[in-house]
Amino acid sequence: MAGIYIHIPFCKQACYYCNFHFSTSLKRKTELIQAIAKELILRKNEVSETIETIYFGGGTPSLLNADEINLILKSIYDNYNVISSPEITLEANPDDLNIKKLDALKKTGINRLSIGIQSFFDDDLKALNRAHTAKEAIETLLEANKLFDNITVDLIYGIPNMTNKKWLKNLEIVFDLRIKHISSYALTVEPKTALHQFIKKNKYPNIDEGLALEHFKLLQQKTKEKGYLQYEVSNFGKANYFSKHNTSYWLGKNYLGVGPAAHSFDGKHRSWNVANNHKYIKSLQENQLANEKELLSKQDIFNETIMIGLRTIWGVSLKEIENKFGKSYLSNLLNSANKHIVNKNIIVENNYLKATPKGLFLIDGIASDLFKV
Repeated sequence: MAGIYIHIPFCKQACYYCNFHFSTSLKRKTELIQAIAKELILRKNEVSETIETIYFGGGTPSLLNADEINLILKSIYDNYNVISSPEITLEANPDDLNIKKLDALKKTGINRLSIGIQSFFDDDLKALNRAHTAKEAIETLLEANKLFDNITVDLIYGIPNMTNKKWLKNLEIVFDLRIKHISSYALTVEPKTALHQFIKKNKYPNIDEGLALEHFKLLQQKTKEKGYLQYEVSNFGKANYFSKHNTSYWLGKNYLGVGPAAHSFDGKHRSWNVANNHKYIKSLQENQLANEKELLSKQDIFNETIMIGLRTIWGVSLKEIENKFGKSYLSNLLNSANKHIVNKNIIVENNYLKATPKGLFLIDGIASDLFKV
């Protein structure tokens, strides 16, 4: 089984914290959608497995209309072997969604919405330069619940000046709306973003890691009380509502990424498309792919296995490490892991190396410490 990711590189406005590839000009939207459909045709022989998930990410895919979504989906169904009921996710912003748009999206075959809420407080939304209001966020979720059963919301914690009380209120609203999946991330400062510049010029408070840790612990506690399972560092789902598409990444399955800046993985190679809309469109109009490809070394694959495995509830199979990479890799891994086991940040359970709830907040640093260098 494999998945297809479609990167839609358009946004109404730039969120201050975002470093993804996107454009706020929609002038070439039609050409870009046609280019994505063409790329899907040109790359059909790269995927032999059955497609079980399709994911529209971005950017802001909810800027597409139903005809544009249908054009892309037709290109997938015409050229790939897709299971009868694939998970089809669309990332969306509240300001793009009303009952008419939601109904149109439902008719395309989309069956999962990922809605970028971030916060239910207007001062937070303004500070992040989000295009919607808190009122719109709640109204949108109420409407979306009428048509979609499988909804996830994005929330950001660790926002400067966000008290624990405000953070708990954000979670309470999600629980009250009976949303079955939450993706939640700490606010981070990425280079070349507006947020980075604001902090550098003392126009915005710096990130407080202590505050972020407090929020993370509250997130773990409250979601557990409400029956969510933290199956990945940033993802919390009710039973049967985990993201199948994102889970496939974490389990090391193959996926095809189309659109500008999209990445692909076939088990041995990593490839990525040019992060430039004009160059991407021009290449596809000439029936050429605008991507680069690299063969991953044994060490690269090992490091990635450690990184993604430790972020999940499933952990890293020590048996798989030995079978796939050899006894020396396993021995080095266990030696490096020992101090983190002593500190109770990771454990060995049923021959799997797993992060503890305490260790999850620090897991990226811990994982990199276990890499083969």
